[in-house]
Formats: sequence, C-alpha cells, structure tokens
Amino acid sequence: MHTSEPLTLLAPLSGPIVPIESVPDAVFADKIVGDGISIDPTSQTLLAPCDATVTQLHAARHAITLSAAGGVEIMIHVGIDTVGLKGEGFRARVSQGDRVSAGQALIEFDADHLLRNAPSLLTQIIVLSGETSAIVERASGVAKAGASRLMTVSPRRRAGGEALRASSAGETSASRPPPRATVGITSALVVVPNPHGLHVRPAAVLATEAKSFAADISVELAGRNANAKSVGALMKLGAGPGAELRIVASGSEAARAVARLVELVRSGLGEDLSAARPPSPPADPGRAAPAAPRPSDDARHLHGVSASPGLAIGPICTIDPLAAPVDEGATDTEAELARLQKALLHTRLELKQLVAASGKRVEQAQIFSAHLAMLDDPEMITRTEVAIVEGKSAAFAWREAVMSSYRELARLSNPLLAARANDLRDVGGRALRHLAGVDEAQAVPAGSIVVAESLTPSEVVRLADQRIAGLASVLGGTTSHAAILARSLGVPYLVGASPSLLAVEAGAAAVLDTDEAVLLLHPSAAELDAYRGRLGARQALRERQEAAAGERAVTRDGVHVAVLANIASADDARKAVRLGAEGVGLLRTELMFFDRDSAPTEADQTAAYQEIADALGERPLVIRTLDVGGDKPLSYMPLPAEDNPLLGIRGLRIGALHPTILRSQLRAILAVRAPAGHRVLLPMVASLEELNEARQVLEEERRRAGSPPVELGVMVEVPSVAVQADRFAAEVDFFSIGTNDLTQYTLAMDRTHPRLAGRQDALHPAVLRLIDATVQAAKKRERHVAICGAVASDPEAVAVLIGLGVTELSVSVQAIPEVKARIRELDAARCREIARAALDLGTAAEVRALLSPGARSG
Repeated sequence: MHTSEPLTLLAPLSGPIVPIESVPDAVFADKIVGDGISIDPTSQTLLAPCDATVTQLHAARHAITLSAAGGVEIMIHVGIDTVGLKGEGFRARVSQGDRVSAGQALIEFDADHLLRNAPSLLTQIIVLSGETSAIVERASGVAKAGASRLMTVSPRRRAGGEALRASSAGETSASRPPPRATVGITSALVVVPNPHGLHVRPAAVLATEAKSFAADISVELAGRNANAKSVGALMKLGAGPGAELRIVASGSEAARAVARLVELVRSGLGEDLSAARPPSPPADPGRAAPAAPRPSDDARHLHGVSASPGLAIGPICTIDPLAAPVDEGATDTEAELARLQKALLHTRLELKQLVAASGKRVEQAQIFSAHLAMLDDPEMITRTEVAIVEGKSAAFAWREAVMSSYRELARLSNPLLAARANDLRDVGGRALRHLAGVDEAQAVPAGSIVVAESLTPSEVVRLADQRIAGLASVLGGTTSHAAILARSLGVPYLVGASPSLLAVEAGAAAVLDTDEAVLLLHPSAAELDAYRGRLGARQALRERQEAAAGERAVTRDGVHVAVLANIASADDARKAVRLGAEGVGLLRTELMFFDRDSAPTEADQTAAYQEIADALGERPLVIRTLDVGGDKPLSYMPLPAEDNPLLGIRGLRIGALHPTILRSQLRAILAVRAPAGHRVLLPMVASLEELNEARQVLEEERRRAGSPPVELGVMVEVPSVAVQADRFAAEVDFFSIGTNDLTQYTLAMDRTHPRLAGRQDALHPAVLRLIDATVQAAKKRERHVAICGAVASDPEAVAVLIGLGVTELSVSVQAIPEVKARIRELDAARCREIARAALDLGTAAEVRALLSPGARSG
C-alpha cells in the first residue's frame, strides 16, 4: 500500500555522519547509485532504519536493499570495497524476503577484520528510488543507532501536486524493465567476468553508460529482467561471477548501445580483473621488473614513504593536541560562553577550508568531514556549557568535555573506537588552541621520534628546534611544505603510515629508517647495534662532506655546477652560507604567510627579504612570489570551494583574486637592496597571458617606486610551459624548473596523496623529456635554467640532470654538502651519455637502475 507521507529513516549505526560527497568512492560520492548519507561507524550491528521488506541481500553480506512504504527503496552498503571479502567478517541476521521492523538487527560485522582488509568502514545509506522520492531533511553530527533521525524521504510531486508512485510495492519506475518495442530490437549475450559479480560499483558503471544512449535497454538473467539504466534494478538481478546476461535494446541507438555495453561488461566495468585471471607467464628477463609492492605492516614494522632521508633512534613521542595550558576558573559566564562559540566557529571554518582544500584527496577530506561532525557533537557542547555556568573557564570546560567523551570511547577496548577516540582528541585540540590563544607548542623530549596524524610546516620547525630525532605521520606527501622543511632541517620524516601509528605506546623504543621507509618498533639489541653502526658511518661521511662544502662543485672534467639553496628565512640563509651555498635559488615567501591571522605587512616583508639579502652578501637571491592555494591554504585568505584545488586558484592565479596582496609583495621585493642583485620568480604560470599580466603589474609597481629593472623568471611546473619553452624563453630572463609540481601534473598524481607518493618520481622519462625540452629552448635564447624541485637534492639524480645540461641546482639547505660532493665525483661527458640513455627509457625504475652505483661509475 502506497503513502504520500514523508518517511523517516533512523540511523542504522552509531558514529559521525559524513556527507555522501566526501565518501572515497566516486560511485557513491558522485551519487551514481543515488543520494544518501554516510556514517563512520562505531557500532557493529546494522539496524533497519524503518519498517521494510528485505528485497536483496548480497551474497557477500556487505550490502542489503530494503523496500519501504511509498515505494522507497534503500540500499545500505557497509564499508568500501568490502565485496572482495566474500562475506568474511559479516553475519546476516535476516533473509531475502523477510519483513523487518525499525531498529531490528540486519547484519553484524567484525569491524576489526574489516579495518584490516578494506580501505574504509564508511557505511552508505542510499535512496535508490530517486525518480519517485527525494531526501528533504538530513542529519549532521554524531548518530546513535536506532535512535537518531538520519534523514526524511518524501515523494516527488507532479506539476499538479500529485505524488509520483511506483506501480507496485517495492518497485520504482527505474526498476521496471522498459517496454519492448515490436521492431528494431537488438540483443547480445555476455558473461560477467567480475570476480564478485554485478555488485554496486560495476552496476553503477553499466547504468551510467546505458543512460548515454537514446534507447530502451534491459538486462536479462535466468528469466528475470532489469532496466539497464537503474543501478538498483541491476543489483537485484543477483548476477554473480560467470553469469550469462542478455542485453536487449530498442530505439534509434539500440545497436550501438548493445555493442558498447557488451564491450564494457567484457572489460570488467571498471574493475581490475586480475584476481579472476590465471597467473601470468614468467616475466621476460629482458624487461624491467615492476616496482615492488609496499611491504605489509606487522607488530614491529610500520611502513610509509620517505619524505626526508635519514636514520633516527629514539623513543616514540605522540603529539597531544590537548596539552595546552589553561586556567580552570572564570568569573564572567557570558564572556566564556561567547568565547566557546567563537572558538567553535573558527574551528568549523578551519575544518571546512581543509575539506575544500582536500579536493579529490578523498581520504583527507573524509577525515576532516568526520572531524566537523565530532566538533558539533551536542552532548559534548552541552557538557562544556554546563561547566561554564558552574564557574569553569571555556578552555578548561571544553578540554574536560572532550576528555570525558574520549575516555568513554577508549575504555571500550575496541581498536575501531580507539581510532575514533584519537580523532576526537585531534578535533578537540584544534578548538582548544583557539580557546587558549596558543599555537601547537607542546614540548617534546630531545631525541624523540615524534608521531602525529599530520604535521604543519610550523610544527616541523618547532620540533626541529627541540632537537627531535625524527618524524612520522599518517597524512602528508613527499613534496608537502612540511616535508620540504624536514629535508632542509635534516630531520628524517616518514609519511603515509597507517593509522595504527597513532596507537603506538608513548616511550616505546624505535628506529626510524626513512631510507627503507620503515619505522621499527622494539628493536632487539643486535638490531640496535647494527643501526648505531650505520648511524655512525653516516655522521662520519657527513663531517667529511661539510669540511669540503666551501669548495666549488666542479666535475672531474672541469664543468662547474652552481649549488644554491632553497630557503624560507634569514636563519636558513645563514645556515646555507655556512654549508657552502653559492646563493639562494628559491626563497619560498609563502612560508612567512602561514600560521598567522592576517597577511604580513609590506614593511614586514621588506625587512624579512632584506635580512636574507644581507646574510647572503655578494651571493645571488631569487625571490618567488606567493605560492598558496591547492595543498597550501591560508586561513585568512578564503578561496572558493573547488572540486580539484590543485587545478584551480593557486600560485600566480591568487594574484588575480587578491591583487592587493600581489602588489604589496612586489613592492616589498623591489625595495630590497641586494649587493649581488635579486630576481623575481613567478609560480604556477601556465600560459603566456598569465605571464604578461603579471609582468605588467610588476612594471607598474617598479615605475611607481623608481626602482631599477629586475630580472623576471617563471617556474616550469605546468607541462604547457615546458612544451612552449621556446615561446616563454623569448619573454623571460630565466627558468626555474619545479619538478615537484611538474611531476604531479605530468603523471596526473596528486603530490600530497600518501598512496601515490611512492610512485611520483621526477626521474620518470616523461618528466626528463620536459626538462630536456626546456633546457634546449633556453640555450637557443641564452637563458639561464635552474632546477629547484626535490629531485635536485637527490644525489642519485644529479648525474642525469647535469647530463641534460642543467648547470644550477637549488637544493634543500641540509643537502648542499652532499650534492656538492656528488658533483665532484662525476664526469660531465659521461653524464651526457647517461642522460641520452635515460630519455629513451620507459619508466622511472629503469632510469634509477641506470643510475645505480654499478651502472653510473666512471
């Protein structure tokens, strides 16, 4: 029996509510299956959200479809990619065809098992009947299973106000097969090759493709048929691996539709079919072996990606975000309540900016979206307000409320809930810093290996000042500013570790070996002896390199290669000079814009730049204009939300959105008096139009100030500049190749993505060819070319860069002595041979094999 009344769905699980758009799976995030809500579960029994009938229970027990009043169809999908578990960790409490009541147990799952074997536990509650019903209300915050209202679904209305209805109980118009035409019918058979059958993801791919054709299309299986344009209908077919489907179509594009859909099914509908294929024959020994997979973690080894090389031995110290000192009592209740609301508002905006800045980095966006939900937990806020009314300060009351909620989760002795407890401490600490008016200034013992969920550039600097031994984090990439600073400071840094890193006990003995990208816990006496031997050898080599750092870097056949420094401050400049830098090839001015409530004044900038120029003396200085946006947001410079910030408003494009900031910075740069002169470098240039607009602004400010002409260069970070290097060479005075972003855009790999960090290699032949094209175009115009990306600091890469004709390397401060020592070992003629060979190779692994010690000698 149908009803036009709205239907209320209760939360089937407890946990933070996450917007469907933040789910790390495009099938759900792009609403291909349907609209809905996700929950990051802290309970492990899936409950019925309303009275309904079970219309489908997937064979893997990870997904269930319900038909409720008014023809509303709801699918609940536990976790991401859990179909591959083949039912392991799941136990169904109902059967297909059962009638269930709201709050009744549907599926039990082992969260620990799922966490170990699936990318995410996020559970999606999707309304499949989108043609006849719509979500009109959505909850936020933290859900309580069987008690919290999750969403309200209402029937869609015709123009006259009549509710749209399905023709029979549990059947929407989308799930009915299309009417058969009497002529022009085309059909074909195809076997499902997917190892888990036609589950939600391949069904979504098939339905999406079917919708692109002007044809009525159905899929038949064993006497049942389904509308090929409906994900729900396709899933109800229950097509397992090896099922034989008949695709039937009629209409003007019937033949094309059938041919395309058959081809799509055979190809796996976007899924990797390797698990369903027989083992491959032995590899051709003449071909390069594929990159080795990342080793699996165990009780003593946590793997990640090396963001800063080195070796460290010391105890584990986890940064505690709730360690800020606060006063307990307060007398002005109204003022404290207002402080609480202001701090929550600032924290909420901060988290929303982090979500927006995450773009397509879905794991990162998911974390910050969950933190937003935790921040708005009504119980935690109420506890805080009650304590304030009782005479406590807002900061003290908030910290106690957060710790109370944290202990409630932590005492359940469940690893899943312990992870949620750590999230709660993190978001609580974020708000506490606003309340206490302090930055993250927790003191850590010297010699510690500091672990954290993520690290900001300012934290890296602060921790290095406390003489920590090394760093490890769950989030972060090898080319993030935090990683760049760690390298410049000589601090070993491991990124992309599993979340279990945060559960390591404080004080545990550990060895951080970022050369091998591993954190070793509880090393044995023999292991410690071996690592201490390696550490001693590294230190002795370093002392020899530093002793010779003041000498010029000249190859064995007499080619001088200038080694300059990438810096962010006057302290960096002074250290670079001590370590033998011949100048500064990149001043990252954006770092002085971070961790502030407002942009630095023009006078502040001029003073900072002048101090650096004074520290360099007669050495050259290259100043890059503000490079923020993308993975480097500023809290006081709001940017529009973007699906992919790394392809949006960032770098030089910020100047068009905030012209006063660009002009102020250019005036500050022009005011500097550098004995050896200074040059202006523009970041993230992609077109000649962008270059010409910026040059016009610079020239206008130069004329107003009466300053002498200044050399202008561009960063080669976008492939379009390298491809058009001949045209750009006619317009600029010099090039600086930023291999971090150039590699990111050439290989289409987000440079901050921890799962891709290990595959993003600037020695990929495609990147090397772009470098070569830039160098050759510059030579024709007698333009200067430098490399300032992370690859310049890689001693292994120096030979191929010299061979490509690069005569200036701008490296992290700490790398200066090692890079200069490496140059002195090389023969430039031999380097040219290596470079020519590298350009003809197919992969970065092959290039690195070419550069291995045995291959590169001579």
